[in-house]
Amino acid sequence: MPYAHTIGLRRYQFGDLRTLLARASPARSGDRLAGVMAATRQERVAAQMALADVPLARFLSEVIVPYEIDEVTRLIIDTHSAAAFQPVSHFTVGDFRNWLLSDAANTQSLAALAAGLTPEMVAAVSKLCRLQDLVLIARKCQVVTRFRNTLGLSGRLATRLQPNHPTDDLAGIAASLLDGLLLGSGDAVIGINPATDNVAQVVRLLQMLADVIERYQIPTQSCVLTHVTNTLQAIERGAPVDLVFQSIGGTEATNTSFGIDLALLSQAHDAVLSLQRGSQFADGQRGEHVMYFETGQGSALSSGAHHGCDQQTLEARAYAVARHFKPLLVNTVVGFIGPEYLFDGKQITRAGLEDHFCGKLLGLPMGCDVCYTNHAEADSDDMDALLTMLCAAGCNFIMGVPGADDIMLNYQSTSFHDALAMRQIMGLRVAPEFEEWLQRMGIFEPGAQSRLATKRPAGFELVRQRLGSA
Repeated sequence: MPYAHTIGLRRYQFGDLRTLLARASPARSGDRLAGVMAATRQERVAAQMALADVPLARFLSEVIVPYEIDEVTRLIIDTHSAAAFQPVSHFTVGDFRNWLLSDAANTQSLAALAAGLTPEMVAAVSKLCRLQDLVLIARKCQVVTRFRNTLGLSGRLATRLQPNHPTDDLAGIAASLLDGLLLGSGDAVIGINPATDNVAQVVRLLQMLADVIERYQIPTQSCVLTHVTNTLQAIERGAPVDLVFQSIGGTEATNTSFGIDLALLSQAHDAVLSLQRGSQFADGQRGEHVMYFETGQGSALSSGAHHGCDQQTLEARAYAVARHFKPLLVNTVVGFIGPEYLFDGKQITRAGLEDHFCGKLLGLPMGCDVCYTNHAEADSDDMDALLTMLCAAGCNFIMGVPGADDIMLNYQSTSFHDALAMRQIMGLRVAPEFEEWLQRMGIFEPGAQSRLATKRPAGFELVRQRLGSA
């Protein structure tokens, strides 16, 4: 059905919900490239005003990618919880924004609502929010996950220790690994992007990480960020797999371009869960969140699989795929795809906060790789601003890269020191089990805040030597 709004003497019309969402989306280079962006600011405002009047229930009857041809759409519709949706079912998108900003929308009510929201609903309301709104609302969402430690608790900021090396040299990886551990990084995961992506290399890296974690009894988990089919083969070879990694998208065609579908992800989930490598917690439950997903605005367009939709709405749809598998970690690699999709620091900042907001509302343990490529119109000042706002918004985890410069992937991310700065500025701490380990090892001072020890621990040199030769 058509949607319309009048500004002055000009009446703007939008033929369907897909078009309306695209025209209402804040400007970004990827939507311009796809030909779906509003032509003028006036058209964008008209679309946002029209979108504010759309009933939330409309998103259940008018899909933006046809149900018959897209398994992501079928997943969204078929798993929707009408009972969870009921408290907001009478809202328009504009009403929903107002409610989200009210005190009635608290941590408990938002957690109960998550299963009743579709990605298109949260994408729609995000388009009506300023950055301040995205921070304030996301901050009220808390999503806690567990494998060998507890992630997502209030007042905590975890990090993925990312010790990538351009030749997968074990000594080079170990040096970065040691650097990160001694600066309090690695509670979310120790995750390596392999330079040589074959099964034998994946097994080799997994074994190295498992040896370090087991030798020093580090309460964290490891992951080699390889294709899910490689991970399945590694499991068959007896490799110590903690988490299954996979990049995912918001349409079936995008995921096909990644060489995956929902059935393959389900197979991998069941395979790694059967290994039961998660810790047994005090409440008797074993850590069973075993998936790690990465996403990024623009992936559907880059694979020609966007169906005329805007990139931010499709990014939110990727979160429906992630939510289905109850992951330990999800992060948007926000500026990695490049300026063709997010041109500058302003667009990257907006996208990072949108992604975190949408993921959290959908019940996901959202982190963010606060990053940019060297040919984007962005710099470290832009990343500092986004990082600070994400931490204010309750982001579950960020990346920890030596010097913030990934020498294998050739992009700029966040450093171990960035995490220390955010923890100090905002009074944030690492995951509780990891914090206890850091204090026991003499890396952090005992106490309520995550602070580096002022004196080098007695065992520091021994640990350095052993890790360096691991």
